[in-house]
Amino acid sequence: MIYSQPNDKKASILLIYTGGTIGMKVDPVLQALTPFDFSQILEEVPELGKFAYRIDSYTFDPLIDSSDVEPAHWISLVRLIEERYEEYDGFVILHGTDTMAYSASTLSFMIEGLTKPVIFTGSQLPIGTPRTDGKENLISSVEIAAAKDEEGHALVPEVCICFDNVLIRGNRSRKFNSDNFRAFRSEDYPPLAEAGISIRYNRNLIRRPDSWEARPVFHTSLDTRVSILKIHPGITPGVVRDILLGEDTRAVIIETYGAGNAPSKDWFLSIVREASERGKILLNVTQCVAGCVNMDIYATGKNLKAAGVINGYDSTTESALGKLFYLLGVFETNEEVKSGLEMDLRGEISK
Repeated sequence: MIYSQPNDKKASILLIYTGGTIGMKVDPVLQALTPFDFSQILEEVPELGKFAYRIDSYTFDPLIDSSDVEPAHWISLVRLIEERYEEYDGFVILHGTDTMAYSASTLSFMIEGLTKPVIFTGSQLPIGTPRTDGKENLISSVEIAAAKDEEGHALVPEVCICFDNVLIRGNRSRKFNSDNFRAFRSEDYPPLAEAGISIRYNRNLIRRPDSWEARPVFHTSLDTRVSILKIHPGITPGVVRDILLGEDTRAVIIETYGAGNAPSKDWFLSIVREASERGKILLNVTQCVAGCVNMDIYATGKNLKAAGVINGYDSTTESALGKLFYLLGVFETNEEVKSGLEMDLRGEISK
């Protein structure tokens, strides 16, 4: 673990406001919460001025309620970062919390060979309210986005979420609590940094690019023909068939019990085998908030493996979805997609 402060007073950061609670303040006339002008961010959060960074802002128009986030918005974000990549040392994306884990997960796959921080943050209370968590989240995110190591490289060249004094890898995150400031957790991977009196970076846990000089590859082709089947007691053959054999579906994430277990009934396994034989890509992730899929422990897991289901290891559902969108958009053949699912591409799984 290393304690570090930003060492570049000329660092440049682009704040990207997509929407969400953090960007709201009380309009004194309307007496209602309305978005504030992020070009005036230093008026709302004057503490940022003490860093002496260059901080620019970009606001999505129209703003996006995070419950309405679509893959097209992710493509717009990636294209914006690609266009401005040479201008800034880091990027801070202000985003609603409901789908932040989905967005952070997917962007981690869409940007290959990242050499600069892309930090998602937001808040549970609007920045214009007295008890807001938004100011602290924003200040920490900007400081982390500007932080560099002894060689002048970004300390955290990853897509991350910074929330409630903790920095976690984006594709390891999930929203954990809807009414607590500690809204996000990463159960299967430790924090990359923790903010206290100073910011403590766990440098041995942070991924580094293969080359600091090479420009990242920005992928904007996503194939979203993915469904999710959550296994539960009482699930019917009709429901399983409709999801696994859907005409517009190329892949299905199967959320299973425990270490990757599902019903051992003949009808269930028969539908799974039929889906696999028809070319559907089936990925097994656990419903548990922590832990790993292992289809070699119990007979039910072995049955799924024999039927052609792929091991999702300790992937979150959010990460599995983004990874499939990315792989299906990049590769034409199922074999290439399946191979990619078995690989740790961006630190999303432990094998």
